[in-house]
Amino acid sequence: MTHDEVLAMLDTIGIPYAYDHFAEGESPDPPFICFLYPQADNFSADNIAYFSSNELDIELYTDYKNPELEEKVEAVFTDNELYFEKSEVWIESEKLYEVLYTFAV
Repeated sequence: MTHDEVLAMLDTIGIPYAYDHFAEGESPDPPFICFLYPQADNFSADNIAYFSSNELDIELYTDYKNPELEEKVEAVFTDNELYFEKSEVWIESEKLYEVLYTFAV
């Protein structure tokens, strides 16, 4: 999946998003998404990167647990035939839930 395809997919969710973070003071009210490619997983052969894939993290931030929104987001991933891992954490300092979706793209 290319970066442009990731952007197009995020557009269909219909909430604000940014790569890595929003500029200080410009963060929208929740819900919103931040996404990034924190690492690549390369397979080597004959001294080259024979096959490469990137990890894609999509972080959904909400101020309350929102199962309906999570289902909508996950349906977009399924529609795009993306397998994901999911975890969740409460960020006390921000008073936000973060639902993290991790993919290999």
